[in-house]
Amino acid sequence: IDGEWSEPIYLNNSGFDPSLFHDEDGRKWLVNMMWDHRSNKHSFYGIVLQEYSVEEQKLVGESKVIYKGTELGLTEAPHLYKMNGYYYLLVAEGGTKFEHASSVSRSKNIDGPYELHPHDPLISSWAHPLLPLQKAGHGSFVETQNGEWYFAHLTGRPLKLDGVKMLESRGYCPLGRETAIQKVYWENDWPYIVGGNKPSVEVEAPDLPEHTFEMNYPVKDEFDSEELNIHFNTLRIPFNEEIGSLTERPGHLRLYGRESLHSLFTQSLVARRWQSFEFIAETKVAFETESFQQMAGLICYYNTRNWTTANVTWNEEKGRVIDLMACERFETTHPIQGNEIPVPEDVESVYFRVEVDAKHYYFSYSFDGENYERIDVAFDSYKLSDDYIEQAGFFTGAFVGMHCIDISGRRLPADFDYFRYEEK
Repeated sequence: IDGEWSEPIYLNNSGFDPSLFHDEDGRKWLVNMMWDHRSNKHSFYGIVLQEYSVEEQKLVGESKVIYKGTELGLTEAPHLYKMNGYYYLLVAEGGTKFEHASSVSRSKNIDGPYELHPHDPLISSWAHPLLPLQKAGHGSFVETQNGEWYFAHLTGRPLKLDGVKMLESRGYCPLGRETAIQKVYWENDWPYIVGGNKPSVEVEAPDLPEHTFEMNYPVKDEFDSEELNIHFNTLRIPFNEEIGSLTERPGHLRLYGRESLHSLFTQSLVARRWQSFEFIAETKVAFETESFQQMAGLICYYNTRNWTTANVTWNEEKGRVIDLMACERFETTHPIQGNEIPVPEDVESVYFRVEVDAKHYYFSYSFDGENYERIDVAFDSYKLSDDYIEQAGFFTGAFVGMHCIDISGRRLPADFDYFRYEEK
């Protein structure tokens, strides 16, 4: 998997979710969702099949729409399997929100016609609004070496808001789109989910030796490596000298001040995902700002229109200060405006902490790393969710991390001594 890799081989651009199928006779096939751009048609036209030639390195022969989907619609994410003399076509349907589902059909011929599962859908949470796993759908089958079958699929774990009835809202998913797994059994040559066609939180493990994976993220990353930990993400470009360095000041992550948090171009932002409803994140930053156009600190982030930050910046009357900024659906506010917290002149670094407690989260600060003061502003976790932001339907969930801004263009650096992420 580390290469060497060939140049990319063009396949098609008729839609999305392509999947290769390798038949027993050696022939190769590509299935994908087919897009219909015409204004008087539904966008999801169906699942299209075409043969792929290894020798010619291109799709060959005629393409054929082999499946139009059920009444759920939004048919996508096709996968082909061959077992028991049948071709099985697995698709996602219903969209990727709370109506999400997976359906399976079978045929004796690869190009159909396909017969729908007698107990469709294969899996969905839509009929079970009280389940803790919602949005179930869009998955893949896997057979273990001992002949057991499982189904890995997408899901979401929503937060329920107090006083909101189930028919008003199923909740909000600040952890974004996640992956779950269900056990599968076969009956009359059809796959079924153990426990019914809905997701279960606890699933019987396969009859295989337990395998332990090494922890690849320390609770406290002290930035002693010259490479950024794999759990960290950046915006639009990989971590490089445009935004930061792990060697300029050894033992620190240096971020160079770049564009604002609204920018769709170059931002100095390094963050990792929220992976729990309850956690503490913490960092220590040295930042010698002399302008209100410069700020660096700790951020909870969804996208350029939805975020909150506790940061060190500059105030004309108070000098270096701690401030809060919040952006909700592209409306930016300063929750402690007029009450910014002065940073003592003899303090080089400021410690920031955010404590996420399910439905709310709070920022704190410290000048000595031991005595923290909570800033008395409660932020709603659900507002950094796939379901709350404008144009709901994205899948990234919330992030927590470090950022540095300098819209004066001077690229003032901020040095982060460590980053701690610990789930409760």
